Amino acid sequence: MKQFGRAIVKLRYIILAVAIALLIPSAIGYMHTKINYDMLVYLPQDIDTMKGQDILKDEFGTGAFASYIVKGMSEKQVSDLKAEIEKVPHVKKVLWYDSVMDLSVPMQMLPDDIYEAFNSGDSTMMFIIFDQTTSEDGTVAAVRQIRKLSNEKCFLAGMTATLVDTENLSDKEAPTYVGLAVLLSVIVLSLTMDSYLVPFVFLASIGMAIIYNLGTNLFLGHISYITKSLAAVLQLGVTMDYSIFLWHSYEDYQDAGKERKEAMALAIADTFSSIMGSSITTIAGFIALCFMSFKLGLDLGLVMAKGVLFGVVSCITILPSMILIFDKALEKTRHKALLPDIKGIGHFVTKHYKAFMALFFLLLVPALYGYNHTKQYYDLAKTLPKDLPSVIANDKLQDEFDMSTTHILMLSSKVPAKDVQAMADQMEASDGVKWVLGLNTIKGAAIPDELVPEDLESNLMNDHWQLLLIGSKYMTATPECNAQITKLQKIAKEYDDTSMLIGEAPATKDLINITAHDFNVVNSVSIGIIFLIILLNFKSLAIPFVLVMVIEFGIFINLGIPFYTGTKLPFIASIVIGTIQLGSTVDYAILTTTRYLRERYAGNAKKDAIATAIQSSAKSIMVSAMTFFGATFGVGLYSDIDLISSLCVLMARGAVISLGCVIGILPAFLMIFDKLIMKTTRKPRYL
Repeated sequence: MKQFGRAIVKLRYIILAVAIALLIPSAIGYMHTKINYDMLVYLPQDIDTMKGQDILKDEFGTGAFASYIVKGMSEKQVSDLKAEIEKVPHVKKVLWYDSVMDLSVPMQMLPDDIYEAFNSGDSTMMFIIFDQTTSEDGTVAAVRQIRKLSNEKCFLAGMTATLVDTENLSDKEAPTYVGLAVLLSVIVLSLTMDSYLVPFVFLASIGMAIIYNLGTNLFLGHISYITKSLAAVLQLGVTMDYSIFLWHSYEDYQDAGKERKEAMALAIADTFSSIMGSSITTIAGFIALCFMSFKLGLDLGLVMAKGVLFGVVSCITILPSMILIFDKALEKTRHKALLPDIKGIGHFVTKHYKAFMALFFLLLVPALYGYNHTKQYYDLAKTLPKDLPSVIANDKLQDEFDMSTTHILMLSSKVPAKDVQAMADQMEASDGVKWVLGLNTIKGAAIPDELVPEDLESNLMNDHWQLLLIGSKYMTATPECNAQITKLQKIAKEYDDTSMLIGEAPATKDLINITAHDFNVVNSVSIGIIFLIILLNFKSLAIPFVLVMVIEFGIFINLGIPFYTGTKLPFIASIVIGTIQLGSTVDYAILTTTRYLRERYAGNAKKDAIATAIQSSAKSIMVSAMTFFGATFGVGLYSDIDLISSLCVLMARGAVISLGCVIGILPAFLMIFDKLIMKTTRKPRYL
């Protein structure tokens, strides 16, 4: 590695020139990477809700629905507006009263259930059918154009409207996320580094790695808006300590009398060997997310694992080149580090290790209880700002029509009309069902067959399937809604065992079941992989148990706190935070334990070895944790998207909690299990 380091030093100008040149294709790749705002598309494709959506698209040329509320307009004005909406590209059909009856026939002549489905006071409702799926470009563009046709008396509700508002809000906030992460990281580094310029050199190097990572996402096809929002901030937080290690190593070699180029070559060699173990555990944490059935984990896991690799490469190539090129400027901006050494902390924690162990047992039960009882939410739209158009429209739908969501039932076209009507009657008698509308429920007694327009019939029935719309009072993801879905599915299967209930609420119910399974899988995989990495690194049977236990304790505290504060977490938080916190902060414990073993094998007593390990690693760990905290906490406070806010707050808090666990709880474990550790650990060659 020394020869590699010398090669980097020799080629520093070429490396920096190539690094800058690569920013151009990376920026182009970033700008052309499609961003997905629909979380439900990450569900497995072999479940009924996803298969039904594909059949709906293939057989009916229909992919998405929306409810459109019009308030205080005459029937003629509503009809004219409907005609304008039907001209919008990718709007396949708009269902309203004049879809089945001429306006010369009073609406009051409709059966009560059909009339109430479309009318409430001075408000009336249309159903807009799109020819693409919820998150496809055509549907999104259609929603934007429909909003342009609307005035303050028109309200467009539905999943695509929510996605459009989420996209607008995310695009507006994303630059601020990066700005806050950079600002707070600069503040932290200014307090802990000994040069005013070095934080900016660090950020320039990491910034290049972030752009490379975001640019190469083009090859993944698309990424989620969650990944887009978190990738830069998270990559900054988890890879900053690589740069700090290189800088400190470079300074140490200079202090030892090495010429600056040779000092950097040696620092590169040291950094590479040191950060390989650190980066592997971090990558392992992100790779564990790829084992989720809910493919958002694969999306986030691949992007962040790739980001850590880019961070490592940047740290041992671009950063050394920049430090040497800007060496004079760095020297001129030298100052004394403002963060003092924490003198005596090693002896303090070893002296009071029994108190720290008592604290561990005191907090363990409430932490575990909170961890297992923290409530989650699955309807992300409910946490968006209340002044967004889609949120206002959804509230109008609930307030004026006593309806929160619409299910779509796909039923075989061979089911006789009388059975369809009997089934619909059963469903309407179910709790929370407002109405059931399909071709065979509005024909006959309600509307004579000869009056049903052909285009309406083709939109609701073909040779294989017939569609029914089911209006529900219950909000998506609530226990009442999920129980309703189960009952409706049971009723439908009695008439047609090939029937499928699809839509936002049934898909969300599947999401709840799938992510509950994913939580256990990801936890097991992340713990297993990192346990194995630590086992191979230390050649020890006891150390992996100790280190994983200490960080998992910190995770229990972090994810248990929301239970005691009455905070609901987004469903994805409990899955990803545990593995991210474990993968990115177990490095703190590895660094401390490595120094502890070095001291023990040098012949020092366990208490002195542990005190020295804590004393020598405390500042480095603190800088790393504070940088991680700074990169994420500001975003957590700022973001109006609760999912992003919650994840960032949890990551920021997790870094601080892990810091406390490593400095306080780990020494207590090392004191107690020292004999077991020494007996079950093979002395590494590097010690």
